[in-house]
Formats: sequence, structure tokens, C-alpha cells
Amino acid sequence: MTNRFNNWERLVQVIDRWHSNINKFARQIGFERSENLYHIRKGNFGISNELADRITAFDRDIDRTWLLSGLGQMLKSDMAIGKPLPFYIEPMEETLAKLEKQRPKGYIQLPYLSNIDLVIRSFTPAMTDSSTAATDLFLHKLNGVHEVVQGNEHVLQIGDEILWRKVRYIRNQPDKWRLVALNRDEFPDMIVNIADVKQAWRVITRMTILES
Repeated sequence: MTNRFNNWERLVQVIDRWHSNINKFARQIGFERSENLYHIRKGNFGISNELADRITAFDRDIDRTWLLSGLGQMLKSDMAIGKPLPFYIEPMEETLAKLEKQRPKGYIQLPYLSNIDLVIRSFTPAMTDSSTAATDLFLHKLNGVHEVVQGNEHVLQIGDEILWRKVRYIRNQPDKWRLVALNRDEFPDMIVNIADVKQAWRVITRMTILES
């Protein structure tokens, strides 16, 4: 699912590639005015199919899948190049708590995914169903809690605890988040103070390992 609040980040990368600005770029891709782009910056809209078509017609090296979803590389010419990602097979909670001291099980190469810093195995029942044995999470380390986006799945370090949950904002309580599990029957919602979050990783995608 495309997150509308991350669309602007991708659009900025495209605009910067052409050393342009929002108004000039709107004209370059055939818009008379730039209102549509400003709405994306405000988070009102995502990148539409029409806008993606205009951009990829203007710059044929821009990958349409990346533009719409954030998956893969921005440039088609870069798709054959993927950085090796450390892969940790030990439980997520133990690994992330002392990541700098942990040695990865190995490295994997994923040329079609970008913005991923590591792959880690989770056995967290709160975010899976009974048929799941484990889940490999593809994580992007955030520079601060200001990069956490409502509705996305994140792995959070809160004090000494590591949690994988969906993050939701709380109306009229800007200093708190509601953490929501997929298995809400067994794992009720949690309210946490944002100030207590030491580190956050965004879940870019995941791979489920089913019970045999």
C-alpha cells in the first residue's frame, strides 16, 4: 500500500534530479499550474497514475513502480546495483537491542528494493497469525521519531523493549502514540510517550515463513 505522506519525499528526489523547483517542474511535465504537486506536499493526495505517467514520459529513467510505491530504485539504470544487506537470523528483540555488537548471519543482495538497511527475523506473534512460523522484516533505520508515519508498521525501541507495531497518532495528544497489533484480541493497544522512543525502524516490506 502506498503511503501518501512518503510520496512527497520521492517527488522531491525527482525534482532535485533535474535541479528544478516545484513550479518549474510542474510546467516541465505539462501542468499549467502546480496545485497538484502542492497537495502532495501537504499530504492531501498521493502520486496518481496520471502524474506517474507524466513524470516517466518526461524522464524515462525514472522507475514507475518506485514512484508509486517506493519499492525498488528510483532509476531503472540503477536496478542492477543493489547494496549487500546484513541479514540477522537471531530473534529481533535480542539483535536490535545490541545491534552494534551483533554479527549478521550473512548478506543478501536485493537490486529491486531501496531504502533498506538490514533484514531481521521476527517471531513476534502480535503481528502475525497462527500459520506464521517467523517473519523476515526489511527495515529502514529512521533518523528520528519525526520520520515515523501514522499507519505504517514500525519497529520501535522504547526503553529496553523492542516492539513491532503499527503506529497511530492520538488526537489532542501530540506527545503520545497508539501502538496497534494485527492480533488485537491477544495484544491490546498500547499508549506510549514519544519521548521514550530511543530508535525507530520503518518496515519497508516483509517475508512470511509459514509453519511446515
